[in-house]
Amino acid sequence: MDGNGPSEGDNNTIRAWRMPVLGDPWTDMVMDDIPAPAVEAGMVRVEVLAADLNFADILQCQGVYQVKLAPPFTPGMGGVGRILEAGDGVDLQPGDVVVGPMADGKGAFAQQALMLAEQCTVISETIDPVQAAAVHVTYGTAWFGLHHRGQLKRGASVLVLAAAGGVGSAAVDLAKLHGCWVIAAASGSKEAACRAVGADQFVDYEQDDWYDQVMALTDGRGVDVVYDPVGGRYFDVARRLVAWEGQILIIGFASGDIPQAPMNHTLVKNYSVVGVHMGGYRKQDPTPFDQCYEQIYRWLEDGRLHPLIDRTVEFAELPQALLALQERRIVGRVLMKP
Repeated sequence: MDGNGPSEGDNNTIRAWRMPVLGDPWTDMVMDDIPAPAVEAGMVRVEVLAADLNFADILQCQGVYQVKLAPPFTPGMGGVGRILEAGDGVDLQPGDVVVGPMADGKGAFAQQALMLAEQCTVISETIDPVQAAAVHVTYGTAWFGLHHRGQLKRGASVLVLAAAGGVGSAAVDLAKLHGCWVIAAASGSKEAACRAVGADQFVDYEQDDWYDQVMALTDGRGVDVVYDPVGGRYFDVARRLVAWEGQILIIGFASGDIPQAPMNHTLVKNYSVVGVHMGGYRKQDPTPFDQCYEQIYRWLEDGRLHPLIDRTVEFAELPQALLALQERRIVGRVLMKP
């Protein structure tokens, strides 16, 4: 079956990737023609213009993500779409281009999807949908970390771990936009990618002497801010690189290991350990999202952001793109454009 679209003349049918059972999407996901999703109250039905691929999508297909779906379902947690129809209680208009999260099980890996209206951001027609999808989650996370929780100061020194990944490269880009001096930490083969998004210096954090490298670059002082989406053994080195009265931003634990911080070290150096859970603000206080995405998409439209995109794939290439993501063969972001 090709990925060119629904059967000719059938306006109520769309092409979608479906999970008939829980499992690995590169082996168990199937392409199928299904009825277009019916719009629901508080939602909008969209033509999918671009979808971002995330590790969370893989986990949800496997049934190990915190939000569990019963098959069959259409995965794809987020993306960009043009509104075809608005449900009850929605003040968005057909024709608006919006970016945001999808409804559970009626996701972006399809020609049409449902989006949660209250979490949609309307964006300009002049913004490339692929670029818009690329920045939504990663730059949102970096903004909440650096600007909202971290209160980043212009001119600060910032060490970004996993700096060639989607979340890390976004942090490098935003920190540079804010006038900071940035050290990117990643594996040695990814230096060019880190430099491409503006890193001033690069260290290979797979080398045993990366602590010494950072200390040499900072004349023995350390850095004002550590941005850590990795955790594990990298955290234990990174916390020792925080300067006096600096801070370490805890973004996540991509290494799979949750580290332990000795509080006597925090006390002696007077630094802060700051948790960053962007998703938690949806329930506790959603107001920062408006400021976050207003700024991000204005910067993107003005050409001030430089999202690191590894590749954009077509509809039929989606399973293999998810496999490449799982095997960590992606530098930056991978997007699908139906």
